[in-house]
Amino acid sequence: MKLLNRSLQYLSISMLLIVSIWSVVFYLDMMDEIYDSIDDGLDNYKLLIQNKAELDSTVLLKNSFDESNYAIRPLSESAAFKIYDVYKDTLIYMPFEEDMEPVRLLTSAFEHKGKYYELKIISSMVEEDDLMKSLLQHMVWLYILLIISIIIINNVVLKKLWRPFHNLLQQFKNFRLGKDSGLKDIKTNINEFTELQIAGQALVSHSVEAYNRQKQFTENAAHELQTPLAILSGKIELLLERDTLSDQDAETLSEVLHISERMNQLNKSLLLLSKIENKQFYNNQDISLTELVSQLVNEFEDFVEFKNLNIDIRESGDAHLHMDAVLAGILVSNLLRNALFHNIEHGEIILEINKNKLRICNTSASDELNENEIFNRFYKSDVGRQGTGLGLAIVKAIVQLYGFKITYAYKNAMHCFEITFR
Repeated sequence: MKLLNRSLQYLSISMLLIVSIWSVVFYLDMMDEIYDSIDDGLDNYKLLIQNKAELDSTVLLKNSFDESNYAIRPLSESAAFKIYDVYKDTLIYMPFEEDMEPVRLLTSAFEHKGKYYELKIISSMVEEDDLMKSLLQHMVWLYILLIISIIIINNVVLKKLWRPFHNLLQQFKNFRLGKDSGLKDIKTNINEFTELQIAGQALVSHSVEAYNRQKQFTENAAHELQTPLAILSGKIELLLERDTLSDQDAETLSEVLHISERMNQLNKSLLLLSKIENKQFYNNQDISLTELVSQLVNEFEDFVEFKNLNIDIRESGDAHLHMDAVLAGILVSNLLRNALFHNIEHGEIILEINKNKLRICNTSASDELNENEIFNRFYKSDVGRQGTGLGLAIVKAIVQLYGFKITYAYKNAMHCFEITFR
């Protein structure tokens, strides 16, 4: 979840919780005020009725709620002393009304000239009930307006506030070593974003500087090592052409030449691996995996015939890769070369291609390999075999560079390498 949405989530929950608590308290407080007002009116009406009974005794004969809002009935002294002023909500049938209406009822008792009476007074709650409904409706509208306000704040105010951060984040995503020299300044008056920009610029500058030093070292190493190795190989070849060498000396020089060639190949592989890890390949283009595999198989045709190998290409779809053409060739070539060189006489190679993966399986005299070590540098399943031990390490580096996935499995006496592109 984005930081903006997470902060808005916390803000929304907090605001809704506060408003909910405030609404409940406000509603209960308003109800309490309404009931207090009605009860005070009932108390005043009770005093007026008692005063009126002192002047007009016929009031005591009023024993039903008809045209007035009170009723009186005589009580015994003992029953009268058991009655306290009680207020409650109830429903009664009102004259000229079709339905029962809500009222507030006061039940009390009083004494008049030595006799005791029960007094019941009612007050209509119709208007108060409408008021409570209106309050509830306003609460609902308050919630709706609050939600709309939160949405507006999210889409307008907070997005504008966080715009410098997203601009800086986009620069980090688009930044590429070797192509960009630094970050562009963003305009902001927020201290945290300014500090983030300064820290990011310092980090990028340090990375660019380290990258340039590494690149310079790689280029220098490529030049400084390749030249003496080429000279060494040339001089050894010249010595081997002389007729004055003994057979033993010629054999020794031949071994030295072979070692020199291995050193040359090792140097090229290490330099290639360094360039891949430093992301020095940017010439990405659309590549057909089927065409690339067919081309490489044709290039190894002589070796296939020499070892009497059978190559079975199973295509169920073409994968179109967007990557550097050189690295794509190295990726497939190393796996195919590995399947060819480590195969047996009259062996088999199966290549499966679809739009999501490439799978290369081959027979071999060796047993299952250690899947936790085969992609490590200089790993060799057979120490006696020739090679630099960097082929699969280079494959792993290319796969990681483009976000692919490579796995190894040993099934049906065949070694299988599978690359998943999506």
